[in-house]
Amino acid sequence: MKIHFFGIAKEIVGSSELDYSALEFPKTVAGLKVQLLEQYPKLQELSSLAVALNKKYATEEMELSQNDEIAIIPPVSGG
Repeated sequence: MKIHFFGIAKEIVGSSELDYSALEFPKTVAGLKVQLLEQYPKLQELSSLAVALNKKYATEEMELSQNDEIAIIPPVSGG
């Protein structure tokens, strides 16, 4: 599974893209977020993290597969 990181999330992880292969593959978006927060604790400092699954915003209960493309989107401000 490819995970793309944007904004401050990219800085925290140290890369704009990861080829993610966890020992225990997450079944849902919520499970993936738990694993990422454990692996990169600084992500917990963000007020929110949106997840896109195959180019569409995802809900926590959406199921994942090995071929999915994930984007981690931190909070954005505009003006």
